[in-house]
Amino acid sequence: MYRIEPDALNELIQSLLKERYTVIGPTLRGAAIVLDKISSTSELPVGKTDEQSPAQYRLVDKAEKTFFGASVGPHSWKQYLFPPTLKMFSARKAGESFQVSEDIDSPENSEQYALLGVRACDLSAIQIQDKVFGGGAYRDLAYLRLRHQAFIVAVNCTRAGGTCFCTSLRTGPRARVGFDLALTEVVDNGHYLLVEVGSDKGEAILSSVARAPAEEKEIEGAERAIRAAAQLTGRSVEPDQTREILYSSTEHPRWDVVAQRCLSCANCTMVCPTCFCTNVEDVTDLTGSVAQRVRKWDSCFTLDFSYIHGGSVRPSPRARYRHWITHKLASWVDQFGTTGCVGCGRCITWCPVGIDITEEFRVIRETYLINARGKSST
Repeated sequence: MYRIEPDALNELIQSLLKERYTVIGPTLRGAAIVLDKISSTSELPVGKTDEQSPAQYRLVDKAEKTFFGASVGPHSWKQYLFPPTLKMFSARKAGESFQVSEDIDSPENSEQYALLGVRACDLSAIQIQDKVFGGGAYRDLAYLRLRHQAFIVAVNCTRAGGTCFCTSLRTGPRARVGFDLALTEVVDNGHYLLVEVGSDKGEAILSSVARAPAEEKEIEGAERAIRAAAQLTGRSVEPDQTREILYSSTEHPRWDVVAQRCLSCANCTMVCPTCFCTNVEDVTDLTGSVAQRVRKWDSCFTLDFSYIHGGSVRPSPRARYRHWITHKLASWVDQFGTTGCVGCGRCITWCPVGIDITEEFRVIRETYLINARGKSST
C-alpha cells in the first residue's frame, strides 16, 4: 500500500496518457457529474458532492477540495466496454455483386481506455458483464477486446450515496478484485490518497508516480472511513432467496401497483451498469448502394423489444417491470450464477417517478415470508 499526494494523482493521469490510454473519469457537465475524457485533475469534480434520492439528483459544494467526493452519476462504465452503437459490418454494391467489410468498428483499432474512478459496485458490474459477454459458449469479441485493453483505477467509497445499497449485495463500498490500482481518498489530518496495486500493469504505471509506503495509521484511517460508508447505506436488498421469492410471486398484486406509476421510459435500463439488451438494425443509404448492420442498446421496457409475429410478448408496463426485476434478481442467477444488480442505486435516482427497486422487492418478500410462515405452522 502506498501514499500519494494530491498532485501525484495528476502524475498518474499523465503516465496513463503517455502509455496512449484514453483516460475516462468523472467530470462536471451542466448540473451533473458524468463520465468523459479527461487529461488532468483540473477536469475532475473537485470540491463537489451529490445528494440523491428517488427521482432527485443535485450537486452541492463541500468544504474539502476532494476529487472523488460524489457517488455514482447517470453514466456507467459499460458504455466504454459495451458501446451503445456498434457497426457489425457493411456491404457496398460493386457492379452485380457486393463487397462486404466485416467489423468496421473493430475494437482492435479503437482507443484503449483507462477508467479512472470506478466504484466497487461498478467494478462488480464489469465482472458481471465479463460473464455475460465472455463466460459462455457465445462470446462477444468486441467486448472482450475492449475489456482486455482497459486499465482500471478503482476508488473506494468513503461516503454512502443517497440511493445505493451495495453493502447488502456485498458489492461495495470497498473494491477487492478486478482493478489495476485502487485509490482511497482521505481528508483526515491532511489530504492524500492511498493506493493499492492490483496487477503488474498497475505496478508499472505507479512506478512513474511520486509515492511513499503508507503508514499503518493511514491504512487504518482509510479502512475506518470505508467501514463508516458501509454502515450508512440506507437501503438494502436481502440477497437470500431472491430467486425463489420472485419465481413464486408472478401474480403478486404489487405488480399492478408499480405498473400504475411506471412510464416504461427505459431510464432504469439505460443507466444500469449491467443491462445488456440490444437490437440489430439493417440500414441502407438513399442510393441503395451501401448497407450496414448496426447493433444498438435496447431495453426490455420498450414495447417493440419483445415483439414477435402477432404482437408483443410483454404488452403491459406490469409485464415489463415484472420481467425486468425478475430477470435482474432471479433468472440472471440461472443464466450467469449471480444476480444482475450491484446496488448502485442509479435506477432509483434516475427513474422519473421515483420507483425504488428495494421497496418493490421488500413488499414482495414480506408477502412471501408471511405465506411461508403460514404454511409451516399448518
